[in-house]
Amino acid sequence: MDILGSGALDPIGPDGRRPVIVAFLVFIGVSLLWLFTLATAEEETPEKLYVADRSLTPLLNGFALAGEQISVVTLLTVSGGVALFGYDGFAYALDGLIMLGVLLLLAQKIRNSGRYTLGDLFSLRASGSGPRIAATAVTLAITIPLLMIQLRAAGISTALLIGLSSDGAQVLCTVLMGCLVACFAAVAGLRGNSFLHVAKVPITLAALAVITLLALRRFDWNPDSLLSASVANSMAPDAYLRPGLWPYTASLGSLNTFGNHMVFILGTAVMPHLILRVGASRTGRAARRSMSIAASLVGVFVLLLVTTGFASAALVGAAGITTADTTGQSSSVLLASDVLGDGSTGRVVLITLMACVVFLTVLTTVTSVTFAAAVSFTHDVYASGKRRRTDAEEVRALRVAAVVLCTVGLSLAAAVHRYPTDFLVSFSISVAASCIFPALVYSFFWHRFNRRGLLWSVYGGLLLCTVLTVFSPIVSGTEFAVWPAASFDWYPYQTPGLVSVPAAFVLGWLGSITSPRDSEHALRRLQYTILTGRTAGSPATDPQR
Repeated sequence: MDILGSGALDPIGPDGRRPVIVAFLVFIGVSLLWLFTLATAEEETPEKLYVADRSLTPLLNGFALAGEQISVVTLLTVSGGVALFGYDGFAYALDGLIMLGVLLLLAQKIRNSGRYTLGDLFSLRASGSGPRIAATAVTLAITIPLLMIQLRAAGISTALLIGLSSDGAQVLCTVLMGCLVACFAAVAGLRGNSFLHVAKVPITLAALAVITLLALRRFDWNPDSLLSASVANSMAPDAYLRPGLWPYTASLGSLNTFGNHMVFILGTAVMPHLILRVGASRTGRAARRSMSIAASLVGVFVLLLVTTGFASAALVGAAGITTADTTGQSSSVLLASDVLGDGSTGRVVLITLMACVVFLTVLTTVTSVTFAAAVSFTHDVYASGKRRRTDAEEVRALRVAAVVLCTVGLSLAAAVHRYPTDFLVSFSISVAASCIFPALVYSFFWHRFNRRGLLWSVYGGLLLCTVLTVFSPIVSGTEFAVWPAASFDWYPYQTPGLVSVPAAFVLGWLGSITSPRDSEHALRRLQYTILTGRTAGSPATDPQR
């Protein structure tokens, strides 16, 4: 994804660049100060760092869950997809809302189980270290591609802000922003990151709302006029409001489109950082209330993104957007610079606000993803070994793991800077949909599921995702591939999840029925815990569960 990576794009201009950069640096400094203040106030015990001692209110956790959905890639991709591809972009925007419905079905069971990492959940139906190691491998396979994408977006956006669009400048900005975010990830706990998410949500919604209102003012507050202008200025006015315009999937058939939507919904619903946040809820019912709040906020976010996408098509036009960026991911920045006149103070303020929103989304998303992966390694592998670890050792391992993960992600982001990264998105989400979703469904709803079924499902899904991604059209053989001139794309679909998700379910079933049954008594105790949030035979400690 060439996010804002074009020399033709200069929405700020030389006159407005200096105040924008000064304001942006001040915002970064304030964010640093606030985060370090929050970090020093947190107690250095594993449980309080991992899940904030499960003390977050449903309202605060709901805002934080909504903030988890507002990433820089979502912020730029959805509005750009709507601006260039109309109906197809709108359809992908709705997937984010449907995903929250899937997580809502699982949230109370996840919290009632008392577990908050993937290794803990995998161990519900399987004993030993194998499930925890498998969970850590899956978490890393999901996390590192996400880190690469987010850090790359941060570097290119920062290079755009300071007026440099060369590859060297973009890589340098990627490294600098990555180091900054690594510092955040190394000191933040779940509570501190939650407060940053809570601040990000209203700032992002306010920025998008202001841009939307300013765009509507240009059309005398008439949404029909705005939509008509967006159709007229699109690449294909006759096809803009009909399916089939999305170039990545137009030549791969309707089955590929269905697979993309299915995998995106299932995969994003069970990301490790979302599971950690749901597990930090006070009770099972509190988790459901937080999900309801998050769904409302994300609904507003998606509505504003879709509106800004249509506004970008109407005011900037498809030709203007693609001149700067063929993927459309610069559309929101172009719109922010176009809704007000050149040289006005309001225009500088609006562009500065968008720059701060982009930085804050990168900061919170990378910190959340890194923190969840570090918790998975520390809690599921390091602290679960034969040797008993002290709290201080566990916290130290968490900090080191966060820095190492950011370093690896940053190094890879700089190394693949010149290559398309669509395959990273597809691979990461497909791994989540193939390795986590089937395991959770079987763990919560099927009495025969056991250790062999879990390991077959997880490792089988991970292997299929890896192999099918390598031989898919997003790696070779198409215009948008990593190596377009090569041709080893014998797998005909963009996402491996179209095959790997059903295969993971089959492998989980096959492995379970070919191994001995578990104790029925132990299974009934587990089901009671998942349904009620209490251990069988223990008194009710919280009647609200």
